[in-house]
Amino acid sequence: MPIKSRRAPAGASSWGAVLAMSLGAFALVASEFMPVSLLTPIAADLHITEGQAGQAIAISGAFALLTSLFITSMAGKMDRKLLLLGMSMLMIISGTVVAFAPNYLVFMVGRALIGVAIGGFWSLSAATVMRLVAPDKIARALAILNGGNALATVIAAPAGSFLGSLIGWRGAFLCVIPVALIAFVWKLVTLPPMRNDTTVKPASLPSLLKRPEVALGMLAVSLFFMGQFALFTYLRPFLETVTHASVSALSLLLLTLGVAGFAGTALIGGLLGNHLYRTLVAIPLLMAAVAPALMTFGASIAATAVLLALWGLLATSAPVGWWTWLARTLPQDAEAGGGLMVAVVQLAIMLGAMVGGLVFDSSGYRGTFELAAVILVIASVASVLAARAGAQTSVALATSIK
Repeated sequence: MPIKSRRAPAGASSWGAVLAMSLGAFALVASEFMPVSLLTPIAADLHITEGQAGQAIAISGAFALLTSLFITSMAGKMDRKLLLLGMSMLMIISGTVVAFAPNYLVFMVGRALIGVAIGGFWSLSAATVMRLVAPDKIARALAILNGGNALATVIAAPAGSFLGSLIGWRGAFLCVIPVALIAFVWKLVTLPPMRNDTTVKPASLPSLLKRPEVALGMLAVSLFFMGQFALFTYLRPFLETVTHASVSALSLLLLTLGVAGFAGTALIGGLLGNHLYRTLVAIPLLMAAVAPALMTFGASIAATAVLLALWGLLATSAPVGWWTWLARTLPQDAEAGGGLMVAVVQLAIMLGAMVGGLVFDSSGYRGTFELAAVILVIASVASVLAARAGAQTSVALATSIK
């Protein structure tokens, strides 16, 4: 049987708890991507290669994927408040283990722990938000939740680099721990008890994919993130070799991308109420248009800044749309669906980065950007098909009720 999400009654919304979840998302994403700007000092201190240090991102993603697939069935009837507090505590433990790691093995154990926290948190996030706010406020609450993600994307890498130069890479990781501790206490105070009356069987995940609107939606999600990260992962070498951006200009361009993304999460909520599927179809199409535009105008730093701002605005706001889609499509199976979506997204990110890298090595940035554009167009088509399947399901449901 599915887990039924008890929604808050109209007018009774726990915005303090939503903000606590947003702060937790900020700390998680900052922790996840902190190694990106600290690879060199980590490698030097632990006597490993930068490639080995970079596997810190891969292992956290792998454990996030595995956790997202099994956490709902393993958690059973456990109070979701306790489970979310456990994820926050795991994040604190991970940061401590990483910061004091005496060798590479211990360092990677710490990174595996943050992967478990990431997979667990994001799998439960949509279902939790649905319990915290009234139904007509869900899209807004999801935008606030993803605002923490967007803010971390803006500042995690530059802050990590800056703090690493001042207090070392270990000190940079330690700086995230107080933020995680504040999020823990805030959740402890504001989250209500959230018990489940039923458990989700492991077989419920493949059973969800038997529904056409779910299968097509998950396909669209996976293609979107695959196309996004096929390009985004290799944006820096493009900016260095084509735009000829200096170090300061590069930082400013990436900051522009991040700030635009943060703005996107604040603005997209207004579109999702009556135009959810139109938004989900339009975003990958517009991003697909940005890719060839970058190839055409990439030599101009001003034009590149505008295009990256558009990319950030679209790419960072898209997850808000897809979490809203999940809440509407699977209101009674939000946890199982959330775990499935997190797994799909993590796998798509890894595949996008991997395939994009192979094409980049063989054909340069043009091949990678063209590949990303094609995948994003296909993602838009999949979104159209998901919309049609959803409409057909709604009609069939209405007919059966009559």
